[in-house]
Amino acid sequence: MTTETVVAPPSRFRAAEERGARIGRVLKSVARVRAVDESQLALIGQRFMERDEVGAALARAMRSPGDDKVSMAQFNQALVRGIESVESAPPALRDFFATVDAVPEWVDFDLLNRGAEAYRRFGKSAADVLLQLSLIGGYRFGGPTDLLVATGGMTGDMTMRRLGETQKWAVAVSDHDAMRREGEGFQLTVHVRLMHAMVNQRFEGGDRWDTSRFGLPINQSDQAATLGLFSATLLLGVRSLGVRVTTADSLAVMHLWKYVGWLIGVNDDWLFDHEREQHAFNYHVLLAQGDITEAGPQLAQGIMEAQNSLHFRRFPRLGRAYTRARLLSMLRPFLTKEGMRDLKLPVRLPWASVGVFGRNLVNHQILGRTSWGDRRLHKQSAKNRDTIMYRHFGPDTPEIGHIAA
Repeated sequence: MTTETVVAPPSRFRAAEERGARIGRVLKSVARVRAVDESQLALIGQRFMERDEVGAALARAMRSPGDDKVSMAQFNQALVRGIESVESAPPALRDFFATVDAVPEWVDFDLLNRGAEAYRRFGKSAADVLLQLSLIGGYRFGGPTDLLVATGGMTGDMTMRRLGETQKWAVAVSDHDAMRREGEGFQLTVHVRLMHAMVNQRFEGGDRWDTSRFGLPINQSDQAATLGLFSATLLLGVRSLGVRVTTADSLAVMHLWKYVGWLIGVNDDWLFDHEREQHAFNYHVLLAQGDITEAGPQLAQGIMEAQNSLHFRRFPRLGRAYTRARLLSMLRPFLTKEGMRDLKLPVRLPWASVGVFGRNLVNHQILGRTSWGDRRLHKQSAKNRDTIMYRHFGPDTPEIGHIAA
């Protein structure tokens, strides 16, 4: 008879539950949560201490001094050309690709493409929500923010590049057929999974990370929460900006990010088909969180400073000043005055959100219902995606961060 070891959750678990409930009032209403699911909350607490074991095994093998060592060149070859192209592939590499190459039965590639098309049609509003609500909004809680500061991934000169990499990943995932085995979205997602495992491997065993306070550096609960920010939170956010999201759009976008989540190693029972299910989960994640830490304001202010390094082909000083002012204005309704003050950001009038809502109302709710208007939305969206990449990377080729072997 074997007894499963139960690891106590970190001290941040439910440390600021009342604050989380206050921030999550809209989610509670949208998801129609009538009562807190204590079993779900307990599972979130437990999984703060759980990792992606498949990725962890590969990360260990990449650090191994023995015959089972996996090189970065072998990983890249397997990623691009398939595991069978790697001669005498080490076991950890074979096991990793046996996992990510096995497409689940529930995956519908036509539905993935419909989700990608809907995501592209959301245009600049999707990028706005991803930055303002999903990313900066997430800085109101400790844990992942502290890891970002510890890794240096969102501080100093690297801030804008890391923001660009996040946008690049979202753009790649939402291209047509991008999530097929040879697609860029699939390959970047698998690449990100290894990046996460390498960060875990680097921080878990040392004294640079307080596991008893925050849980494992990149854990199952935080990964599932982040996935929800890209799917249901994004859908909720673009709706609030006046974008039309149909039921079919919602189902397709959720399916797209469900497969992304599966590839990145999120637990199967936290991969949701329906937006409301994800909202309910996200609400419980808010209840499970601790309070804001010093890392949150540091990251938020770093992003504001990073606006000064954006690339513009004409009038760069004016463009950067406008982009900064627009960002602060749009953050106001997403984060509320309390959230802005938590992150030590100046509170501004939401003039930009009013303008965005008005344009989206015309372009999505009225013109977008016609075939001409729909084509126009897609054309404008493609232009916006190119502009976003240029803003972050300039003339350089957009890439996802390099992994040190």
